[in-house]
Amino acid sequence: MDGLCVFDAHCDTIARCYYLNEGLRSNTGHLSLERTEGFARYCQFFALWTEKEYADEDGRSLEDSYYVLLDCFKKQMAQNQDKIAQCRTAQDVECAHRQGKAAAFLTVEGAELLGCDPDRLDQAAADGVVAINLTWNHANALSGSHCDQPHRGLSSVGRRFVEKMEELHILVDVSHLSEAGFWDVVEMARRPIIASHSNAKSVWNHTRNLTDEQITAIIGNQGVIGLNFYRDFVGGSRDLDMLRAHLDHILELGGAACVALGGDWDGCDTIDALPSIDKLSCFYEYLLCHGYDETVVRDLFYNNLMRVVSQR
Repeated sequence: MDGLCVFDAHCDTIARCYYLNEGLRSNTGHLSLERTEGFARYCQFFALWTEKEYADEDGRSLEDSYYVLLDCFKKQMAQNQDKIAQCRTAQDVECAHRQGKAAAFLTVEGAELLGCDPDRLDQAAADGVVAINLTWNHANALSGSHCDQPHRGLSSVGRRFVEKMEELHILVDVSHLSEAGFWDVVEMARRPIIASHSNAKSVWNHTRNLTDEQITAIIGNQGVIGLNFYRDFVGGSRDLDMLRAHLDHILELGGAACVALGGDWDGCDTIDALPSIDKLSCFYEYLLCHGYDETVVRDLFYNNLMRVVSQR
């Protein structure tokens, strides 16, 4: 292995830094720049996320919380500019890597942080947002979620929101979305979509996981599915063997070019074998030891998500 390259599709580290008053360079969470400095190349989708309870405690609306979390992200980028750079394109990533830096992509988890307003998307794009989850766990003006009004699909404003995202080359993220909303997105999609942190429902029956039909649709769309390390979504024995079962199922459905990492770092209790992002090296070696072709593993760890970023 000529140095481990990692591109992960989801973390909640910025929210954790904000609420616990910690920094990105060194902290007590799953993900820090100290923990990732051993990677040969490292890219990360950093989600801006909060929920109404936290926003209410701060005396802010969810929309105002977007700007607070964005400010936190920008401060972390500025304070650690020797180690990491915000990127918007694959070309930006190459520039960052040539300078020995990690690459940070900005995303939004839950369109309620943008008021579910298509007119807010121009500013989000200007801020560097490259992907948006249409919902988090709560239904909103765009759609139902996986657990709240799960039979409700995209509203008329939800359709306008998706259309505007595609016009602005912002990736539509279907993790957390209702199944009805998912199929509405697939019907509309003209660009690759992502499920940034979702596993296979046939392996573990949880509402946050994807059915075989959903996985196949994302593969047909040439999108990407990020393996989630949250123990409740991995399920079963909650170990690397069980996580591998999710990977195997996606591969069996033809997803070798469409599966990535979506650790859900700092947003959940991860499986014991992956208590922090630096332990991904153990997962990499585990897969090689179990006979996976190294090209497949490299694609899982880096290349597949980079392909989608390059195409967005």
